[in-house]
Amino acid sequence: MSINIAVLGTASDVGKSLCATALCRIFHDMGLNVAPFKAQNMSNNSFVSLDQGELARAQAVQAHAACIEPSVHMNPILLKPLNNTTSQIIVHGKVLENKSARDYFVDTKFFKEKAFSSLDYLNSHFDMVILEGAGSCAEINLRACDFTNFEAAHHANAHVILVADIDRGGVFAQVCGTLDLLGKKDLSRVKGIIINRFRGDIELFKDGVDFIEKKTNLPVLGVIPFFSDIHIDSEDGLPLDAVVDPQKALEKKLINIAVLLLPHISNFTDFFPLNISQLSCLHFLRKPRNLSGYDLLLIPGSKNVRSDLNWLHHSGWSAEILRFRKKGGSIGGICGGYQMLGEKIHDPNAIESSAGETLGLSLLPIETTLDKNKQLHRIEGECLNTRQIIQGYEIHHGITKKTKKCHSFIKIISQNSIVINREDGAMSDDNKVWGCYVHGLFDLPHFRFSFLQSLTNKKINWSEITSQPNQSSERDNYHKLAHHFRSHLDMRKLKNIAGISS
Repeated sequence: MSINIAVLGTASDVGKSLCATALCRIFHDMGLNVAPFKAQNMSNNSFVSLDQGELARAQAVQAHAACIEPSVHMNPILLKPLNNTTSQIIVHGKVLENKSARDYFVDTKFFKEKAFSSLDYLNSHFDMVILEGAGSCAEINLRACDFTNFEAAHHANAHVILVADIDRGGVFAQVCGTLDLLGKKDLSRVKGIIINRFRGDIELFKDGVDFIEKKTNLPVLGVIPFFSDIHIDSEDGLPLDAVVDPQKALEKKLINIAVLLLPHISNFTDFFPLNISQLSCLHFLRKPRNLSGYDLLLIPGSKNVRSDLNWLHHSGWSAEILRFRKKGGSIGGICGGYQMLGEKIHDPNAIESSAGETLGLSLLPIETTLDKNKQLHRIEGECLNTRQIIQGYEIHHGITKKTKKCHSFIKIISQNSIVINREDGAMSDDNKVWGCYVHGLFDLPHFRFSFLQSLTNKKINWSEITSQPNQSSERDNYHKLAHHFRSHLDMRKLKNIAGISS
């Protein structure tokens, strides 16, 4: 039987995903074959497995930290919000249906069975499974239908570690209040507490640790300091240091990049690699503004592309985008953003909202029709503009066709490990406007640097740039994350909980 540890939280966004990622690497470094698991995730940031299934990007990140390939079994139920009340439901990597939250929670037995079959699969193939919970583990109004927190822990016979975020304030109430709301069966599973995102001198919180341990009769496994120099993709929210709608003037010495913060934005992690210290500055923009001074505008993916396109038109963003283009600005779109750059988007089958069509920005000669079948591909190719190799993945319902002859943006040479030769995407004659379906486009350093170089006339000293902290490789960031947690966790207590001898 494998070892199971469940990382549950006192609330949403307390750092459960990051803690689970760190534990995946820590136990991997001990020689264990570790897999992550989250029974149900709600996120529009997703990834494609090698067998063409869709899972939350957070579990893909955790799998990479554990040095294994992501699998849909690591996130068997994925809910992708289409609006405030309805989500697309993905089971074992494939779209099942669209459903309102009210209808979904009427009976979750089917989804629970599917999720636990995946948990059993992971337990039969790995030495250890790190389970991650969702939101607060003490939402008593949802307890009867919640299978992601304690129900998953009970099924796996997992030891529970409770995570609280001290940066929010009220950490004592978080911890003690959560534990006080738990029933005896759930409470018996909790074996330790992690206090996350501490700022300041940890020694000054020693009496706080003593109070929590005395009050709860549970060990505090560690107080984890806040950090900003380790770059791990967030689960479904912008990083705490993300710059949104900045008021100060742009820095002329930097490459300034703007990303539209669409109401239904998806896979915004595509753009984090472009935020390079001493070279570029990445801003997320929600409120319409004059784009003068920006070197590049990026339109991201969307889980409700026609709704977000209407938002561009009605908010005033469309006029600003067209003005920026007229003045020679560079504009790129990925997935839904690529579709918006075209002439029309058709949704005859009401895939994302009501059936109909919406006029696009008409900056590329393309039209898109949303199809019932979702395209899920891992791809390798070449950017036809920079002639650099790219890697990434496609997740879209759109079938996009050119309305007249124009340049392609990429050439796909491998799709799902099968060699092909297909041009894709579109690019304007002056190379200033482009779009494609490839998520993760900027992940490879050589393409990223050549792309950024194309946006500026200044000479860039790449030897200095590549040494910047946020240009560390993905592997280095996972190593740094594990080291940071190991340095502040009581590893003896953690090993005791896991049943691992020193």
